[in-house]
Amino acid sequence: MMDTMSFSPWLFFAFLCGSLPFSVWAGRLFLSKDIRAFGDGNPGAANVLLAGGRRAAGAALVLDFIKGAAPVALATFAAGIAGWQLALIALMPILGNAYSPFLMGRGGKSVAVSFGVWSGLTFWEGSIAAGFFLSIGFVLCGFSGWAVMSAMLGLLVYILFIPSIWYDYPVRPESAVLLWVWAGNLAVFVWKHRRDLAGPPDFRWWKKPTPRP
Repeated sequence: MMDTMSFSPWLFFAFLCGSLPFSVWAGRLFLSKDIRAFGDGNPGAANVLLAGGRRAAGAALVLDFIKGAAPVALATFAAGIAGWQLALIALMPILGNAYSPFLMGRGGKSVAVSFGVWSGLTFWEGSIAAGFFLSIGFVLCGFSGWAVMSAMLGLLVYILFIPSIWYDYPVRPESAVLLWVWAGNLAVFVWKHRRDLAGPPDFRWWKKPTPRP
């Protein structure tokens, strides 16, 4: 286990990576627009797309994924950090994105960066499970917040059942560590999607849902 002096820079690095608002920068650089004026106002890749930049949105999405995956993978495989210290590092990019100091604390919903974090922790497996359930959620639910909750359910299923079957990587985060990260990630998602989650999911997916007040 790392001492505090060696561990603290990793927390700062992970938070800094997560706080980089690539979507906002891509909108300004490539579209000369503030993407927060589009859609739901979220500073994420979806609103870059709504602002009219498919390539810029793709680039922002990839960079948001990398800023979550890179610090977690480096901490795990380069520095050998494990246990509760790894759990804290894994949460830092998510919190950095959600409360970016570059945006005066008004960050995004942390979906893309969370996929990066889970890829850094579990290679592709956790992200595949979350992505599968996220897709089902978007088909069935009228609100994106409930679709994200569906993704978290998929992650929970993965954490509780899949690793015990074929988790055979050289470095294996303990299931407890993954559950800690999952709980923190869930808390951020619930807060960031609180408007969508204020009511029940709208399973009439073929109709446009009424926006939450």
